[in-house]
Amino acid sequence: MKKETNFALGRHMTVEFYDCNPRIIEDSEKVKQAFLLAAKASGATVLDYSFHVFEPQGVSGVVIIAESHFAVHAWPEHDYAAVDLFTCSETIDLKKAIESIKLSLGAEETIVSGDMHRGIVSNNGIERMVPVCEDRTHIHTLSWKKKFEQSQAWGLLTSVDIYHCDPDLIRDADMVKKFVYELCERIDMKRYNDCVVVDFGEDERVSGFSMTQLIETSLISGHFANATNAAYIDIFSCKFYEPRDVAEFAISFFKGSNYKMQVALRR
Repeated sequence: MKKETNFALGRHMTVEFYDCNPRIIEDSEKVKQAFLLAAKASGATVLDYSFHVFEPQGVSGVVIIAESHFAVHAWPEHDYAAVDLFTCSETIDLKKAIESIKLSLGAEETIVSGDMHRGIVSNNGIERMVPVCEDRTHIHTLSWKKKFEQSQAWGLLTSVDIYHCDPDLIRDADMVKKFVYELCERIDMKRYNDCVVVDFGEDERVSGFSMTQLIETSLISGHFANATNAAYIDIFSCKFYEPRDVAEFAISFFKGSNYKMQVALRR
């Protein structure tokens, strides 16, 4: 017996782009051009577009096509972009769109995380099906605090790399100390003893200040590289703090151009 062919109103694909070029995905104009180019490569007809850059970094945007839309949300601090491709036309080549976006964003890896048909039409109208989108074997959360609490972690480590800092700031020991004191107030950490800032200048490749500050819940440390004007900040605490608050305060204080952030739960 011949299998009946179902009709769908649209095809919705979600794609993960990893190890993107952070200098590209933090630039709303470059991201916009990447998606306009992808729409053209796929055979879509562009009707409109809107892209927004967030402070201190991040880009979200959408390209409206006659056949539906292409959308993106980019996290430069993780070299990652989440992409939605939606089309109501069989003539749109989503594979070509993905290849084009990967090339434009400088992504090392792409994974199609979802490929769904939306609005399945039967003889009696649209099927009211709810796709399974939750892995019931794991609990997913968008909150670091909830993740910290649910995992019963002993401590939280946040590493923030800040690039192209103001050279005058990272070469000023008093300003480094000021950063630490203000950061502790911001994330409600009680300092223990004074902040120590030492200049290691013998090797040009790694010359610059190193900083340590004991806190009652553990330690804040940092290294400031004169050769590249980069700052590397680590905060380890058994008391919860918000990682993104640390990253956004640090890039603002040292007037950096962009940052990377890694968060680890210590058990």
